[in-house]
Amino acid sequence: MKILIIGGVAAGTKAAAKLKREMGDAADVTVISKGDYISYAACGLPYYIGQVIKEKETLLENTPESFSELTGATVLTGIEATKLDRQAKVVYATNIKTGEELTYDYDKLVIATGARPVKPNLPGIELKNIFTLRDPDDADAIKAAVASGEVKRAVIVGGGAIGLEMAENLTKLGVRSSIIDMAEHVLPGYDGDFAAFAENELADHGIPTFLNDAITSFEGEGRVQKVRTGKRAIKTDMVIMSIGVRPNTEWLAGSGLNFVEGTSILDVDENMRTNDEDIYAAGDCAMVRNLVTGANQWTPMGSTANIAARLCAKSIAGTSKHGFRGVLGTNVLQLPGVNIGKTGLGIEAAKAAGYDAEHVTITCYDKAKFYPDMEHFSIRLVADRATRRLLGVEVLGKGTVDKIVDIGVTAISLGATIDKFDDMDFAYSPPFSSVIHPFAIAAEALENKMDGHLEGDTFKALEVGDDWLLLDVGKTPVIPTLRHVDVGSINGEISGIPTEQKVALICLEGKNSYMAQNRMLRYGYKNAKVVEGGTMFNYELKQDINN
Repeated sequence: MKILIIGGVAAGTKAAAKLKREMGDAADVTVISKGDYISYAACGLPYYIGQVIKEKETLLENTPESFSELTGATVLTGIEATKLDRQAKVVYATNIKTGEELTYDYDKLVIATGARPVKPNLPGIELKNIFTLRDPDDADAIKAAVASGEVKRAVIVGGGAIGLEMAENLTKLGVRSSIIDMAEHVLPGYDGDFAAFAENELADHGIPTFLNDAITSFEGEGRVQKVRTGKRAIKTDMVIMSIGVRPNTEWLAGSGLNFVEGTSILDVDENMRTNDEDIYAAGDCAMVRNLVTGANQWTPMGSTANIAARLCAKSIAGTSKHGFRGVLGTNVLQLPGVNIGKTGLGIEAAKAAGYDAEHVTITCYDKAKFYPDMEHFSIRLVADRATRRLLGVEVLGKGTVDKIVDIGVTAISLGATIDKFDDMDFAYSPPFSSVIHPFAIAAEALENKMDGHLEGDTFKALEVGDDWLLLDVGKTPVIPTLRHVDVGSINGEISGIPTEQKVALICLEGKNSYMAQNRMLRYGYKNAKVVEGGTMFNYELKQDINN
């Protein structure tokens, strides 16, 4: 079987390698790629720029020659596909260096042409030192600009993963960085308060975020020296454009392949097959589905590309046991001062998708309280009220947040309800976890909330007004300006606080607030609410502490 693959980065090379492993010599696999690089780790480029990764070669997983030798597939670089003739089963292409017109026939075709960074047609966009980041050459150009000594300030346009990672790494190099995003928050897909926590941490580390704002022009003589937005002008020596990517599918115009309505993203089934039974697509140019909602979800990430391409290859080889069940929008990031991750639906996304959802936010230790480098996790779990099925997880902290995210991925993928975690035998040792695992603590808190044994929310969500009393119920005071009542001393009505009073219960993590609420309910307090996550999560209260 002659199999032609268009595109040689994540999806293309994964499909090629898996096809050869599954089919051996029965598959004549050829990969053509527009670029000179194949199979490189694009996710590592910000860290190569930041000199965390010292050698570019460590990001280049294979050369065309080494990949061919390893897998048995033929790899041709510098070849750009220009047209598809489905009836003749031919792809027309051009050799970029020589201009030679080429044709490639196939029995099965895999389209893995990926996507490219969006670079809007704004005044001044062609000035020097305005970059996008997609491949190793882009990274080298950014590194060279920084190494020149001319770059003291940088503006990153876009607050997604690449934009934030670039801000972190440029800051480490001594480049003062700021972020501009037209959205209300950075970190698309996260609940607003989790994103706001990250924004505050960025600000604390010298990286301001300018939100609800958009670039209108770039100014400078020869190279960029200023960016203008709808609200301000910012001096800069460098701009990193990170406002998203666009699928490389223009060459398929007139081919008759189906695109998702209103997009240039190829529509495929669970086996990554297009509307042509002999043509498949995977990676950033193809649509997938959300595992929770079943709705279309475009996820231009290397992890998704690899999963989809592997399943695509098995489908072609006839060895597939199942199709691509869907993605969860899983994400994890290292930021200055905090790591943050998510999977599935946050409470905002769950409600937008029509779920009658409940959520809880807790703060707990990431390992044994007595262990020297103990830090905290703030965790949010979201579940469907009717079925109690887990819908989403968000977590932030200085520790290994990915372990919380990955438990969530497993649980959501297997359709687990929130009650399944009560007796799970999670790993425990003081250097690794608290004796009750952080995920179990969060799950038990959400159980309590769904069963009516915990009432609360974050400080902002409670909409605390002037008619509320803010009560510090920690074992030791956390906010000096508030009245303090040690949770252990609540053994009846509290002097000076009537039982009908609206009370926001505050402590460091939220645990003592829950215990205080439990006690106060015994004594007739019906309006005492837990401030979930405590002062560790609620930045409004952290400011009160600092002041």
